[in-house]
Parts: sequence; C-alpha cells; structure tokens
Amino acid sequence: MLFERIESEGLAHNSYLIGDSGSAVVIDPRRDCEVYVERARAAGLPITRIFETHRNEDYVAGSVELAERTGAQIWHADSYLPYAYGEPVEDGETWTIGRLKLQALHTPGHTPGSMSYLLHEPGGAPWAVFSGDTLFASEVGRVDLLGMDRAEELAGLLYDSIFGKLLPLGDGVLVCPAHGAGSACGPSIADRPWTTIGLERQVNPRLDAKDKAEFVANIAIEMERPPYFRQMERLNVEGAPILGRLPNVPLLWPIRFARMAEEAFVLDTRMDLGFAAAHVPGALSIYPNGLASYAGWFLPYDRPLLLVAEGNDIELTVRKLLRLGYDRLAGQLAGGMLSWHVAGQESAHVELLTVQALCRLLDAGKEMHILDVRSIQEVQAMGIPGAQHIHITLLPSRLDEVPRDRPIYIFCGTGMRSMIGASVLERAGWSDVKVILGGLAGWNSVRCPLRGSDQRSAVSDQ
Repeated sequence: MLFERIESEGLAHNSYLIGDSGSAVVIDPRRDCEVYVERARAAGLPITRIFETHRNEDYVAGSVELAERTGAQIWHADSYLPYAYGEPVEDGETWTIGRLKLQALHTPGHTPGSMSYLLHEPGGAPWAVFSGDTLFASEVGRVDLLGMDRAEELAGLLYDSIFGKLLPLGDGVLVCPAHGAGSACGPSIADRPWTTIGLERQVNPRLDAKDKAEFVANIAIEMERPPYFRQMERLNVEGAPILGRLPNVPLLWPIRFARMAEEAFVLDTRMDLGFAAAHVPGALSIYPNGLASYAGWFLPYDRPLLLVAEGNDIELTVRKLLRLGYDRLAGQLAGGMLSWHVAGQESAHVELLTVQALCRLLDAGKEMHILDVRSIQEVQAMGIPGAQHIHITLLPSRLDEVPRDRPIYIFCGTGMRSMIGASVLERAGWSDVKVILGGLAGWNSVRCPLRGSDQRSAVSDQ
C-alpha cells in the first residue's frame, strides 16, 4: 500500500499519492509532477486517476501535465466551470484503488463545487478525508474569493459541509488538507503536519462557534487577494501548457543579458546581503524562501523573466516560478554578479543599517522616515511609534504614499522583506532607500520605545 503526502516548498501546498494492488491515484497534483511518476514507479503502481478537490487559486494544477505523462483520467470538482479537460465529479461517486475505496463528498463553501474525498481502508471503515480547502489544521477555507457579495452564502455552505459532512465521519479519521501553515488560502493554518477529525473538533477555534450565524459572521471576511490568483483561476480551467520536462533556462553572458533586460523583467533571488552589495539596476529582489509567497504579488506575466541566482538555487527557483504559471523564463545571468562586474556593467546597491544603529540615530534626534512593511498582525503585536505601515504586498499599489524627498528606512522582521521593498522603490525611482537589519529583537531606542505586548510574533519573516 502507498500513502504519501507531497509538499511543495513555499506554497504550503499538499498533494497526495495513494496506491494499492495494481493502481495509484494522485489528489491535487502540482505542475512539476515527475515526483508522482517516480514514486509510483518505485512502488510498481501505475497512476490511473487524478482528482482535484476544487479549482485552485494559488498554484497551477498539474492534472493536465500528469495525465499527459501517465494516461491517467482526470476528475475535477466545480463542475459549473467550463473546464477544457477531465470529467466532473458527482457527489457520492466511488472508485476502487486495489483494496481501498475512494468516495466523493460534495463540500461546498470555499468554492461552490468543492469536493472532499473519503478514503476507506481495506475493511471498509473510513480512514482519511482529503478535505481540499474546506478544513485545515486549526482553520477553515476562505470564502471571499468569489466576491464579498457571496461570502455569507458560501460561509453558510461551508458550515453545512464541515458540521454536516466532515465532522460526522468520526474522530479517528485523518484530515488531509490541500494546504499547510503559511498558505494564502487560510489566515491561521496551524503548523501541524497531520491532524484528525477529533483533534480539529477539540482545538480548531473556527469550530467553537455556538451556531451557524456566529460561524458565518466569523468567516465571511475579506482577505488579501494576490493579483496572480486570476491567472491561476484561468489556467486551472483551461489547463496549463504542457511542459514535458523542466525547462532548461539558457545561460546569458552579461552583454546579452543587459541587452535583453531592456525589455525583460529581472528577478534576483539571492539572499538580501548579496543583493544589497551589488545587483543589476532595476532588478526585483525576492529571497529564495520567499519566492513562492511573494512572486505572484510583484512579477508580471506579460514580460519575459531574466534570473539572477546563486549556485544550485536555479532549479528550485524554476520549479517555484512554473508552479505559479511563470513560463516565460528567458535566461539566467551566466557567472552571476562576478561576471557582470568583470564585463564592466554598472550595478546598484542598497545601504544597510543594523537595528541598533537605527536606534542610536533615533536617540540622537535624527529625523527619519521609517517604512514598516510587516503585516498588520505583526505591527499590532509590536509596533514602532511614528513609523509608516504599508504591508509589503500592498506597496506597489500605494507608492504615492511614500515620500520621495527624504531617505526611506525600511523595516520588517529581519530585513528580507525590507529588501523586497527597497527593490520595489528603487525600480519606481526612489534614490535613497536604506534597509534595517535585525528586526525587533535588537530594538533598544529610549526615544522611540516599542509599543505592543508580544515581541515574539513580530520578529519572523515569511
């Protein structure tokens, strides 16, 4: 028997490979799908079916790609949408996987046609439910993606799905959601890799609502919506272009890279200190572990991308970009920034200050404009008096609020999100931006003491 969860770095996306006695299925596959083929082959099991729990918004579904490689049949949820591939799932439909049985449960709420899949063990008892974006560890799916005019309706459907269909399955049933901690599909998903119906009944705060009205009031809220979601929604109905294999991003030496950069968009995925020391003018900085979380907020789909990366980071960088639908990968800088300088190309840099240096400047009476790009939750937990707060994801749409006539000191939890912000401002014409390193853990200003109650929640980058 085969039962594996496949995690996608950065996206907090979970997919599942289930197999027994001659066949295997994949639930919610990602686009770079060779992992499923390799692991199923190692177990001696052909992949015969692919199931989707809903039309995903935060990554490109790999169903079409995987079907092309394996010949597997695709079954999709949200049958009201004009899918260009696969067959629609009906509530109660069942399939056999060797000695196992998989049963579709219509669990609307996150989307009107969301499906969960209940796995029965060889003896017939319910074993695990693949809940998609209906039920997470300590969270439930968001209901605002179709617009706030339908949020209360969908929240009501979500209540019925969870309390009427999932919780009655039994406390011992495993809950296998499509996302883990850090996903944009749920604001407070717990960092708990495995959970059960019984555990969620005990510890999930969303399930503490005394009735449906209270649940709806708590859930029908508007949350940040990354702009790339629209592209994912389109690709996940039309079917993303077939890759066939991981593309080989061509190496470009500096002169050609510089020439192409006049029309392309340059993404630098090195760590913040390397970017600060020297980078291609106009490049956007996104540190490696932040790529899946932030690329969709800042990168365009209508321009080719040029990459500046370090060492072996390029393969994982390509994978993360493909998972978000960024297929126009025109090239990578051969030889990195060293070759750029040897070729006589100009570079830009960002001034760095430690948080201790910033505190000393404040206590010496220096006037400065501090831009805090942390989330509202972090700022509420521990904030800097007098600082301007614009969450990093909202910075491109609120540039007109940032002054141009003075130095801008950018602050976050450690400096990594600040470097994204510095590169955004630099691209938009700001000439004097400085990044503060060290986060709140090193803050010690007498003149500007921190306000808040929980420093621990304010010092981590995401």
